[in-house]
Amino acid sequence: MTHLRKMMLEELQRRKYSENTTRCYIRTVEDFARRFNCSPDRLGPRHIREYQAELFEKRKLSAGSVAVRLAALRFFYCKTLKKGWSIAESPYPKKGHRLPAILSQEEVARLIQAAGTSFYRTLLMTLYATGVRRAELTHLKVSDIDSQRMVIHVQGGKGRKDRDVMLSPKLLEALREHWRGLPRKPSVWLFPGNRWHTGDTPITTKVVWNACQEAAQLAGLQKDVHPHTLRHCFATHLLEDGADLRTIQMLLGHNDLKETARYLHLSQRHLHAASSPLDSLPLEGPPPQDE
Repeated sequence: MTHLRKMMLEELQRRKYSENTTRCYIRTVEDFARRFNCSPDRLGPRHIREYQAELFEKRKLSAGSVAVRLAALRFFYCKTLKKGWSIAESPYPKKGHRLPAILSQEEVARLIQAAGTSFYRTLLMTLYATGVRRAELTHLKVSDIDSQRMVIHVQGGKGRKDRDVMLSPKLLEALREHWRGLPRKPSVWLFPGNRWHTGDTPITTKVVWNACQEAAQLAGLQKDVHPHTLRHCFATHLLEDGADLRTIQMLLGHNDLKETARYLHLSQRHLHAASSPLDSLPLEGPPPQDE
């Protein structure tokens, strides 16, 4: 471990950054240094601008991904090296506002039923029933399942925030089946790692990703489906069933209600609340025939 890497790691840990963010920030600075074959403390704004342009033009990264890379470099220069950072010289890219793909409830059922194993099926059911992020799913503990109050405790979520989500009776039964099928009953993790699910560490987020990708392919879904899609479906379907935005915000663990309000654009109930103005036009007669 180099001296600079150790310094940055200590600064990240001192500020209680998550493991995923810490790993991402360290890798970004390492990648930045390799790009110019030079120690990062000897690089400056010109190199950052070149690196940013390359991320867009050659690596074809999204605006959100580039913004994360810039945040990592800004942390390194401001917090680790105690240097200034000019937003004017290294502006954050403007993010687009793309709406996520949403599955109908029938498509979600097809996805879950197409799961290759009972373990994968339980993972997909948990994602959809709770709206948790895939990293939150992997870190669920046995003690987080509260069958008396019918809630699941999500501890140390994004931003290191705890929250409770509902525990569906159907999910509870699936989790009990999952528990009964484990060759060794875990004392900590709800979804233990390794091939036989008997490890002392939880599954990785890659396992969740693979479960979703495999099921989507087997179900023949044409939409772009990934674990976060089920989180979007959870929120949208709740909204369509009449849940209010504030409740959904709390269940998702959003800081700002604006984050949750995006689901208004996806809810069929809200999309169909008004008729198209075309329907009120007094159009008569058949359409003209093309010659």
